[in-house]
Amino acid sequence: MTDTVVRDEQATVLTFLADMADGRAEEAVAAFDENVVYTNVGLPTLRGKRRAGSVIRLLARPGLGFGVEVTSIASDGALVLTERIDELRVGPLHVRFWVCGRFDVRDGRIVLWRDYFDNVDVFKGIVRGVLALAVPTAQRTMTPLQR
Repeated sequence: MTDTVVRDEQATVLTFLADMADGRAEEAVAAFDENVVYTNVGLPTLRGKRRAGSVIRLLARPGLGFGVEVTSIASDGALVLTERIDELRVGPLHVRFWVCGRFDVRDGRIVLWRDYFDNVDVFKGIVRGVLALAVPTAQRTMTPLQR
């Protein structure tokens, strides 16, 4: 595997995440293979571009949103691993939590997206987000994703 291919696969994932974070739902969904498999471990698996894309489109709706800060990324062939802080937004509430993601990329398209997270960390993110509604300094500013 050449360095160029590895960089291209990482770029596919980083562009996908940046498109999600910027509310560019259609561009993000375009990164999916028609038969993509999307799993948030512990939740039902979504199969196919239409079903997985529905989650992306939901997060791009007014009043909702997604943010991401990638803390590390690594590749081995078609496999791209990310360690991230994800942010889910509902109105003024911003819930941030740690996520480890696995992306399998084939021919420039994401064929597998599997996210792992800790429910306790999600709960702490909810508490911090609610606290930040009253005390904005309770949550630090996220570092924007660099593409």
